[in-house]
Amino acid sequence: MNALQNTWNRLFAQMPALRENDPQRGQAQSGRFRPQLHVSPPTGWLNDPNGLCQIGDVYHVFYQFSPFDPEGGLKFWGHCTSRDLLHWDFAGVPLLPDQPGDCHGVYSGSALTEDGNLYLYYTGNVKRTGSYDYIRTGRETNTMLAISRDGRGIESKECLMTNKDYPAGLTLHVRDPKVWKQDGVYYMIQGARTLDDRGVALLFSSPDRRSWRYIHTLRTANPFGYMWECPDLYELDGKTVLSVSPQGVPADGFRYQNKYQSVICFLEPDFLHASVPDGFQELDAGFDFYAPQTFLARDGRRIQIAWMGVPDEETHTNATLADGWQHILTLPRELSVQNGVLCQNPVRELSAWWNQETSFKVGFCRQTEACFELELFNGGEDFEAAFAGGLVCTYRKSDGLFSLRFTDPQLGGGRTLRARKVGRLSRIRVFFDVSSAEIFLNDGEAVFSTRLYPQAEAYHIQAHGRQLHGFYRFHKANAPTNQCTP
Repeated sequence: MNALQNTWNRLFAQMPALRENDPQRGQAQSGRFRPQLHVSPPTGWLNDPNGLCQIGDVYHVFYQFSPFDPEGGLKFWGHCTSRDLLHWDFAGVPLLPDQPGDCHGVYSGSALTEDGNLYLYYTGNVKRTGSYDYIRTGRETNTMLAISRDGRGIESKECLMTNKDYPAGLTLHVRDPKVWKQDGVYYMIQGARTLDDRGVALLFSSPDRRSWRYIHTLRTANPFGYMWECPDLYELDGKTVLSVSPQGVPADGFRYQNKYQSVICFLEPDFLHASVPDGFQELDAGFDFYAPQTFLARDGRRIQIAWMGVPDEETHTNATLADGWQHILTLPRELSVQNGVLCQNPVRELSAWWNQETSFKVGFCRQTEACFELELFNGGEDFEAAFAGGLVCTYRKSDGLFSLRFTDPQLGGGRTLRARKVGRLSRIRVFFDVSSAEIFLNDGEAVFSTRLYPQAEAYHIQAHGRQLHGFYRFHKANAPTNQCTP
């Protein structure tokens, strides 16, 4: 196995764009839409974040990776590391589809750090050749374990569970194990699709990280989608949070407008026997957000990262395809529960990155850098802000509606409108990074995330409102840092 990994690493080392995930090198070699602060693939395709963890002072992010096809293909795990959650170094491709149990793809999973080892749990995908529907026939979804010491090399691999080890009444779609330790017991949650096409989450327990026993199925009283992907379960501010990415949920007014969704709900404290309440909070109201995963940082923060994209989204044309790569991950977000709502805010490390700040009142108009933060206060009044000549954010006090719309279809890659009722809106934070925008309302009560593809001369802002004031921040090379107020 190590010899095969070394062969792959030598192959990647021969590709300059793969040697490191440096923004300036990436822009020179992979097009100008390469972000500066977001994880992006050095080449090829990226989707779900996997194996998020912190070891010592180093943060590790793995992700679904198809290095040779920017439109997807055989899945590997890419790996990158950071010491500040802002600057990411590409660290190779440690997980390969090189075993009988994962030969058609190393699918999503998670990381457990313990005893000086990194335990990587994931779904091994196997698809038989023949006339199958690959839902009820023709597929193997194996729960796999790979062990590593540094995330760069794999010491061993083994298959822990196959379809016969999952409870009855399921299709062959069981995947995306998330593993954690609580009160001396190891737990695993996996997403699944039942034979009557309902999304559910399966809970397992283990005394030793390897032998797993099924204990409970988390489901809603009423169907909510036909498949739940990328489940997560964690404690946050005294609440037990269940996070899933359901497929097959119909649009409901301004909610659930994307092809697939990502939602959370709060469970009873005894999650081992809990039912899932009807009614979910959609995590992101924008165009690009899916498969979020969280981890607990060493300082106690619960941090979430998601794929800034959506599977099977036919209406979106990603302009980076012309440069041989596609998709990024969101900025890492700190999670909290405020007034019964799960709130998301960019990690605090970002405030130290900006070293230039301009304040303004009533309105703001200027040519901008390709990477910046705009913080707005509108006093609850109407306002409008336009970015890059065709992304328009509007708030109407009369009905409490915030909308995000593209007036230029090319800028949005075919996207149109997303909106959400937010009530009184007082604070807006916009994080713009070359080809992405993440907008946080009312200290993270609602979030809109989207990709966009500005022309080089189109980086500018126009914002106006009767009580509008705020701050514009950016990073200037060779300038002192930490000049901005967090």
